[in-house]
Amino acid sequence: MTSVLYDAPGPGAKRRNILYTVVFLVVLALAGWWVLATMAEKNQLAADKWSPFVTDSAVWTTFLLPGLGETLTAAAFAVVIALPLGALLGIARLSDHAWVRVPVGAVVEFFRAIPVLLMMMFASQAFVQFSDIDSEIRPMYAVVTGLVLYNASVIAEIVRAGILSLPNGQTDAAKAIGMRKGQTMTYVLLPQAVTAMLPALVSQLVVIVKDTALGGALLGLGELLFQVRPITANYGANTIATITVVALMFILVNFALTSLAGWLEGRVRRGKKSTGTVVDIKKIDAGLSGGA
Repeated sequence: MTSVLYDAPGPGAKRRNILYTVVFLVVLALAGWWVLATMAEKNQLAADKWSPFVTDSAVWTTFLLPGLGETLTAAAFAVVIALPLGALLGIARLSDHAWVRVPVGAVVEFFRAIPVLLMMMFASQAFVQFSDIDSEIRPMYAVVTGLVLYNASVIAEIVRAGILSLPNGQTDAAKAIGMRKGQTMTYVLLPQAVTAMLPALVSQLVVIVKDTALGGALLGLGELLFQVRPITANYGANTIATITVVALMFILVNFALTSLAGWLEGRVRRGKKSTGTVVDIKKIDAGLSGGA
């Protein structure tokens, strides 16, 4: 049996795949054992290194939960601003007018090419020089600014690629019934493109959450990664334990985000009765009448 993408494996290939899987699992188990043995040799598995996270609630209430709150706050602000801004930039890149398309394309390519950390540092210095923002909240402003500039540019490309992936017949059909370009984009192209864009958009949202750690590492934002230093200073040399707990918290947050997005994507797909878009005819008729 064959597929469009590959030939189905035969009996020999299936045996080899099973063998490769077993070998991989054995190597992975040996690597895990070596890591744990090395940590035990360095006294990193001792109970006193990990017990503060179980026995002392102050670790959570003073450091970890406030750090999680800062991480989610910075990510939420960046998402709320970057998503609509990226959508507008992506649509503008598809404009028929060169005076719109070319400058927007230059802006998108410029900010997409600069490392997000560099933009955070530049924003921080700009706020120091040209604003009166309090030093305590300046890192939040700088982190959100850097995240928005970079991720809005990436989201713009996601939106543009999602729209361009649709068949040309969708646009031709909309033109055939007299819809203007704005109506075609709003009622026909964007609703269909959203489903195709969801996986890429979710991946970018996960990147936003993780990139908040850059602000804690270099700009002093009190997010999760920033809390590693005060925890290790107050509870002994349990750096590996602290980083492990912080990493698990990031994993849980991102897993929740991807699970929510997966549920939303499934709901959107189930809501579509066909590959076409369900269009509100009354709205379109009203728009066409108004434009006539």
